[in-house]
Amino acid sequence: MVGCFPVHAKFVLSTSFCYTPSHLSVLLSWGGVESSQLIRGVYPKADVLNRLIGKFVDGILVMAAGNLLPPVGWLAGLAYILIGDGFAGGRSIGKRLTGLQTVNLRTQDVAGFKESIIRNLPVAAAYLLFLLPYVGWMAAAGIIAFEGLLIIGNEQGLRLGDEVAHTQVLQSGQLDVRD
Repeated sequence: MVGCFPVHAKFVLSTSFCYTPSHLSVLLSWGGVESSQLIRGVYPKADVLNRLIGKFVDGILVMAAGNLLPPVGWLAGLAYILIGDGFAGGRSIGKRLTGLQTVNLRTQDVAGFKESIIRNLPVAAAYLLFLLPYVGWMAAAGIIAFEGLLIIGNEQGLRLGDEVAHTQVLQSGQLDVRD
């Protein structure tokens, strides 16, 4: 199996690095490169404010659907929370407006519906818990606050859902992927 990855390092003449498994182990031991970073693909995190604005726009859409068409709208809102990042280009409506996209780090391709559902399970859980007065509201607020702190504190801006789904939110065009 042969793989190619973009190179983000100083003093490198090529913008990509292609290898076979035997060549990779020799190169990594010789050059002192940390293999997990090269294999995973480490990309800078997207602007936190853009992520917040995008999620806010998505939240307004979910609340509007829930209030305009009860009870079907509530289910439509839940479905949008789960699959929103799987739309064309790995972008929900909020991500499109803020110039962001969700990328699968393993395949270096845009996220699909499967990755979107996995990465958004914590947010969907908060949406479900919000139905319970007081205790549910506190739990939902705790989940959202925890996810927000992970985005701010993590070097790549990964939240719990991103870690599980092996995804990352990037500025659009930062990774050369097909739409």
